[in-house]
Amino acid sequence: MKNTLFTGSGVAIVTPFMEGTEKVNYKKLEELLEYQISHGTDAIIICGTTGESPVLDHEEHSDVIKFAVDVANKRIPVIAGTGSNDTAYGVKLSNEAEKAGADGLLMVTPYYNKTSQAGLIEHFNFIADRVGIPIIVYNVPSRTGVDIKPETYQALAKHKNIVGIKEANGDISSVAKTMALCGNDIDMYSGNDDQILAIMAHGGAGVISVLANIVPQIAHDICAEFLAGNVQKARELQFRYLDLCNDLFIDVNPIPIKEAMCMMGIDVGPCRLPLTKMSDAAHAKLQATLQKHGLI
Repeated sequence: MKNTLFTGSGVAIVTPFMEGTEKVNYKKLEELLEYQISHGTDAIIICGTTGESPVLDHEEHSDVIKFAVDVANKRIPVIAGTGSNDTAYGVKLSNEAEKAGADGLLMVTPYYNKTSQAGLIEHFNFIADRVGIPIIVYNVPSRTGVDIKPETYQALAKHKNIVGIKEANGDISSVAKTMALCGNDIDMYSGNDDQILAIMAHGGAGVISVLANIVPQIAHDICAEFLAGNVQKARELQFRYLDLCNDLFIDVNPIPIKEAMCMMGIDVGPCRLPLTKMSDAAHAKLQATLQKHGLI
């Protein structure tokens, strides 16, 4: 059995930008990291999709990872998004994150050029052979056009450095088959906040969460209550915040979470293009949900 990177709620943290210049706002990022650490979050996932990694240039990407590692200072794990559709570049990013002190890596499947299931196995194993820290494979076919099959996970789980899955394909039948095939050889994390309980019921270790950006203690508690055997309490929390989980995806992530944070007085700035603001109707709907939960 491999070592588990974390159990519970890992926040897929936003990257705050300064209004006007759109430079990374490191002062605000430090505040966000400290808030997460002090409010129950079990791991920081930096430079993922929610962190707008596609629009960070190479230097920014490396600097943001190093900054998060330094601020966290080993209080909780920092897992760096280093996935790429260019295998060689994925190695480069991963080596830099490891050198910066990251505890683990989050690696999305190749996108646009895509690949076969055999190609996925070669891609992830190639990178895993060249790093010394654990890898969580990230499956999000709605963005990448590639869906990792359970049998492919079974093959990947044989590598000592491939320890986890962030599953966001929405297919619970696939989750069940993956866990049946892989057993204790790999940990699974929900990639969707509305499926935390469903995936943990199949043996999942927790969630990599967008929701945790604004209610970190709630995301943590859903996982902690389930792991403690308090399934009814975990279910109550999951259901109570289900509308918020859904409305945070009323537009392309991370547009809604950043707008929600700004509505709450947490100035994380805008998204970088090509992401833009939500429609007035979507903004009003999200605002009403935040008000319902007493967040604004």
